[in-house]
Amino acid sequence: MNYGVEFKSITKRYGLDANAPLVIKGVSFEIEQGSLTTILGPSGCGKTTVLRMIAGLETPSGGQILMQGKDVTTLGPADRNVSMMFQSYALFPHMNVIENVMYGLKMSGVEKVEALRRAADTLGNVGLVGYNERLPSELSGGQQQRVALARALVLEPGVLLFDEPLSNLDARLRREMREEIRSLQQRLHLTVAYVTHDQSEALAVSDQIIVMNEGLIAQRGTPQDMYERPGSEFVAGFMGEAMLFSGVAADDGSVQLGPLSILPRQRVSAGAVKVAVRPEAWHIHRAVQGLPASLRKRAYLGSFFEYTFDTVLGPVFVVSPDLTLVLELGAQVGLSLADHGVSVVQVGAA
Repeated sequence: MNYGVEFKSITKRYGLDANAPLVIKGVSFEIEQGSLTTILGPSGCGKTTVLRMIAGLETPSGGQILMQGKDVTTLGPADRNVSMMFQSYALFPHMNVIENVMYGLKMSGVEKVEALRRAADTLGNVGLVGYNERLPSELSGGQQQRVALARALVLEPGVLLFDEPLSNLDARLRREMREEIRSLQQRLHLTVAYVTHDQSEALAVSDQIIVMNEGLIAQRGTPQDMYERPGSEFVAGFMGEAMLFSGVAADDGSVQLGPLSILPRQRVSAGAVKVAVRPEAWHIHRAVQGLPASLRKRAYLGSFFEYTFDTVLGPVFVVSPDLTLVLELGAQVGLSLADHGVSVVQVGAA
């Protein structure tokens, strides 16, 4: 099978010293044609270096990169059928919208009439009909984002790369643009590699998520796999706002978490485990049952409450959509766990 992108045992170190530390430590993955893969991880994990190697802006120290089955490991950006969209947009301020979108086509030698036609069609695809003559300074942040997206799309790349594309937008525009990017990707059957540090963004747009940590792939899988079945303490803590608690697994497969007993989806070996609990997985009971808890902090966020409770497990953070149950500080309640949003991993799983 020819993948859109395939990394085979890729390593990367900076400088010529063979003893310099590796920033990418033998990474292998595939991005299927017509799918969107998000590379996610904390600052310094290597995700942007991976994206730059797909683009040809960095050369691997070892390993092989294939695109549509072709070895592109040593090829520069101009010899790969890729477009990259940066978080800064990098629009030319002295050019209007249609000129910005046409620029790459002109540099590729496409005739002006054809370039104009393709640019106009692409602007229509991103919802910017009628904006041809505007300058970037006359556009909102979301509109500038769409022009940058059109400029990348008009080249009809085999692979489209996004580097933190929504980080400069406010929350509402971020949601709109991530929906737009996902819709365009699916409608045009684009092969996309997308770098972000925002877990909710990754969950919303991806076919596959690759979580990186310290130059290695910690785990990869579908959004649902990554959220519901993390394979390590790191991934469990990184995907969403899960809190990690110490528990003990029994021979029968059950896990004891303080006074609570859990039956995990995946079998774990008897002994010490970590239990990752999402804030939405807790149920609050007026009666003190399950895990006794005392309310220490409360915040109202319109459609839900955020609570922090003191318990024998330590502080417990809870998101509650129940706006009819308004707890006062110091309230004594009981907490129990839902079936969803609870994961158990072995202690020390990398």
